[in-house]
Amino acid sequence: MADLYAGGDNSEKLPLKCYRGKRPEAPDWFVEAVNTNYTTESVYVDGAKIHYQTWGDRTKPGLLLVHGNGAHAHWYDFIAPALLDTYYVVAITLGGMGDSSQRPIYNIETFSRELLAVALASGLNEDGRKPILVAHSFGGFVGLFAAADYADQFAGLVVVDSAIRRPDGPHEGPPERSRPNRIYPSFEAALARFRLAPAQPCENHFIVDYIGRHSLKEVDLDDGSKGWTWKFDPFIWRRFEFQREFRDVFVEITCPLAVMRGADSVLVTDDSWAYMRELRPDILMSSVDNAQHHVMLDQPLDFVEKLKVLLRQLV
Repeated sequence: MADLYAGGDNSEKLPLKCYRGKRPEAPDWFVEAVNTNYTTESVYVDGAKIHYQTWGDRTKPGLLLVHGNGAHAHWYDFIAPALLDTYYVVAITLGGMGDSSQRPIYNIETFSRELLAVALASGLNEDGRKPILVAHSFGGFVGLFAAADYADQFAGLVVVDSAIRRPDGPHEGPPERSRPNRIYPSFEAALARFRLAPAQPCENHFIVDYIGRHSLKEVDLDDGSKGWTWKFDPFIWRRFEFQREFRDVFVEITCPLAVMRGADSVLVTDDSWAYMRELRPDILMSSVDNAQHHVMLDQPLDFVEKLKVLLRQLV
């Protein structure tokens, strides 16, 4: 899952520490991508303000991009522009994460309603069109529920590095936090502590830096000074209600389904990959070489190319 928070002193875990707030050098394709125009909008879902971003021509077939745990829509700022020749692209920020509102209670059903609400508000479903969901990590499970519960609204689903494990296999869920997010005295100090979880190396520091900058917010302190902290709700998993088995929904879903993983992912292991094939021998499957769990960070260009192939095959 894509949980972002501070911790550890290992340079592999804290890849931005050595830059001391400066931006790592980025290739031209990335700079051009993140400077592509998009709109930022919002819709209210069960009392929470849910942010989303849109790129491109609303009359084209639609994609709704969904991030992982603790992340936000900006994870797709450098991915969406590469899809605009064919698609109208929307990226959601789930409740309790990024710039979307936090909630007193979280569950998959509410998250899936957020996907539907954004699809409708953004015009993805105009004129009888149905978007395809592309959903990473925890977002993949949200996508499964949305595609199952609102099958008449979505044309298909691509699940990216979301593990369906054997019932008798090991399983470790996201940690339940007991303390609020740490507040740092400066933006630079906070950014230096940014890391990915599950922890993994990522050679593309320019991407990690970009995501980290969009993961922080300024806050007012009791003494009148300012500080910086992470945007995501640290207590999501203490407030989360589990109501249905992901495995059951994966088996029962009727819309066209594809799965993708990083070939070196620590979450979607070879055994999990084989089990998903056993459960659903009909689905499309694709691996991205030299990528771990955060596939689009490790191999963004290859991720896009593999995704385009799956999208063409899916519908």
